[in-house]
Amino acid sequence: MLIATWNVNSIRTRINQVEEFIDEVQPDLICLQETKVEDKLFPKTTFEEKGYYVNIYGQKAYNGVALISRSPLGDVRKGMKGELEEDNDSKYFDQQKRVISGLIDGIRVVNLYVPNGAALNSEKYNYKLKWLAFLRKYIQSQLKREEPLCLLGDFNIALEAKDIYKKDRFDNGIMASKPEREALESVLDESNLEDVFRIFEQNSGHWSWWDYRSGSWQRDEGWRIDHIYLSTELIANSRSCMIHKKTRANLQPSDHAPVLVDISWPPLELEDPYFLE
Repeated sequence: MLIATWNVNSIRTRINQVEEFIDEVQPDLICLQETKVEDKLFPKTTFEEKGYYVNIYGQKAYNGVALISRSPLGDVRKGMKGELEEDNDSKYFDQQKRVISGLIDGIRVVNLYVPNGAALNSEKYNYKLKWLAFLRKYIQSQLKREEPLCLLGDFNIALEAKDIYKKDRFDNGIMASKPEREALESVLDESNLEDVFRIFEQNSGHWSWWDYRSGSWQRDEGWRIDHIYLSTELIANSRSCMIHKKTRANLQPSDHAPVLVDISWPPLELEDPYFLE
């Protein structure tokens, strides 16, 4: 099973690039962030004509997430209220369309667009920390379902120093501050989720986002802020995880590149216990 995550930075602006990516890679599921369009204006027909099913949770001009799948998804849930129906805070955080989840072959895929935070002294930064604290609560509720979990998307956080091209320059700044990293680490530690990219690649130099400004792409000065986190049983059946870097070289590209994980799922079950003898 091939699952992709991509912040497209406007689906209508980048629709041809997304089509090309799907034609080349043929993902079973592509999770989009920052679609920036109301649901009624989302280009569903483009994907449906390719045989894909579309689930969307968007808003005008900002945010927005989508799940595009080869087969129908089960139990699609939009917003964090999907797990926390009676929680008043979920209504507050779901004013911004940042979370959608669904079941594919029994795997719960949660697609996130984490707030950027803007600057350390801004209200947007305080909002980001509150959002991440509420995400922890949301994931804890999700774990009660006992479903294999894939948590992915644009996290707007470089979790380690090696996730930034020049760590000394940006460490402890926005997207790399200690409170942001600790908030995300809390979500991961309590849910036993692992960064599947780091299972296959331990070194620095691998980026998923390059700022539009200052020639960052031309100098390969990037950050790794788009992540895929998997529960234990999915980690055990993962075959690869890679950043599809070449999409960033497109004309008028998104500032993010897709990240893909290949999972052998459902896992093979040996009927004969002596099969390997």
